[in-house]
Amino acid sequence: MAELPRLNGIIKALEQGQVAFLGSGPADAQAGTSAPYDGVLYEMEHGPYDIRALQDGLQSMLDRRQIAQGGTVAPRVTPIVRIPPNQGGSNWIAKQVLDTGLYGIIWPHIDTVQEAYDAVAAMRYPKREGHPLREPFGRRGDAPGRAVTYWGLTQEEYYARADLWPLDPRGEILCCMMIESPEGIRNLPKILEEVPGIGVIFIGEGDLSQELGFPRQYEHPEVLSLVREVLDICKAHNVPSGWFHTTLDNVEKKVADGYRVFIAPSSRSYALLQKGRAAACR
Repeated sequence: MAELPRLNGIIKALEQGQVAFLGSGPADAQAGTSAPYDGVLYEMEHGPYDIRALQDGLQSMLDRRQIAQGGTVAPRVTPIVRIPPNQGGSNWIAKQVLDTGLYGIIWPHIDTVQEAYDAVAAMRYPKREGHPLREPFGRRGDAPGRAVTYWGLTQEEYYARADLWPLDPRGEILCCMMIESPEGIRNLPKILEEVPGIGVIFIGEGDLSQELGFPRQYEHPEVLSLVREVLDICKAHNVPSGWFHTTLDNVEKKVADGYRVFIAPSSRSYALLQKGRAAACR
């Protein structure tokens, strides 16, 4: 059987040493299969959690002509989702959204090693005892029929690829986490050392600034210092850093700083992407 090409466009960009850009929108929005993104983020933390709207949004991304002309089942724009916070037990949500066919999850408000471990485990199928990639031990229940259909694979092919990158180099699912508090920053080195399977770390400077007492004062020295600390920790552990509030004014600087994944507001996508990718090539 011929090896399948890389399906997740965000992972593909990161593997090739490029920056990745994601558009964003509500779960019921048509992501736009002709948009110039590597991926699209469905927003279900600050927007409503609605699994049916998410399913409809994913279906709206399927362009049969584009699939036929591309000669691959890989989506032109890779869909992922930001889900409600993990505190209090939102791990069941991971199963629901992955079973729709999504290629990744952003987990907000990760503060501890245990929360990070539980998030990774929720996205993985369990492995047999003695398997070299058994840990973190998977807790995802087995019912991938809808995801298999959406990915356009056989069930056997799906199982072989439905694991987390880069823990499994063949994995097509991306586990992203948001560090949004001083506690999370203090624990981040241990999180990255003790929890394999994390693909991208995003800094949540909005919530961080709130907790520091400087709400949305993103240029305040205390906020900037901790934001930089997150970036430096990620670089030291060779884990890509992501940036949410990407604008035409800051994209070149953030690329130069070393951020690798950017959430781009859809209204300015073409100009922002052009500017950001040009900066990454310098």
